[in-house]
Amino acid sequence: MTSKTVTKLPLAPGKWELDPSHSNIGFAIRHLGVSKVRGRFAQLEGSLQIAENSGDHSVAATVGLGSIDTGNADRDTHIRGADFLNVEKRPTMTFRSTRVRITNDDGEQGQLDGELTIGGVTQPITFDVEFGGVQTSVVDGLPHAGFEATGQLRRRDFGLHFGAGEAVLGDRIAIELDVQFIEPQHT
Repeated sequence: MTSKTVTKLPLAPGKWELDPSHSNIGFAIRHLGVSKVRGRFAQLEGSLQIAENSGDHSVAATVGLGSIDTGNADRDTHIRGADFLNVEKRPTMTFRSTRVRITNDDGEQGQLDGELTIGGVTQPITFDVEFGGVQTSVVDGLPHAGFEATGQLRRRDFGLHFGAGEAVLGDRIAIELDVQFIEPQHT
């Protein structure tokens, strides 16, 4: 049996909008070097532009940093403050893709290269992506496409220092995304 090489996703061309009620951006960071603190951001907007040529697909996203939730209100307030995220000066984190690559024959695995910007500092980042498929929602009757993505950033690369408690937090932050996009409606 011969395998078929997939060169594009089975998605209709156009701008697919993020379904925020079925999407999540989570993170994990080492604390004291012995365990991980996990959290998520509740405010996430984004879109997936599907082109005829897979090399021309693109992704854009904006995350509200003030929407951080680690399950501890006091910690979240501290993280939002000047000691760390300083959401008054850095309210959002943005991502813009620079390249989308399908890396296996069935089209379910890929990599997403892009630029992540936090507080005026932009750094390259790569996400490993798994395509979950397309399914029509029984709620809105529209096709939804699902993706999982994982990546990693170094907080110091973005100027995210923690003052006197610098040794308390690890430098690497693992990012995990579970997202759904809704097919564009052509009229």
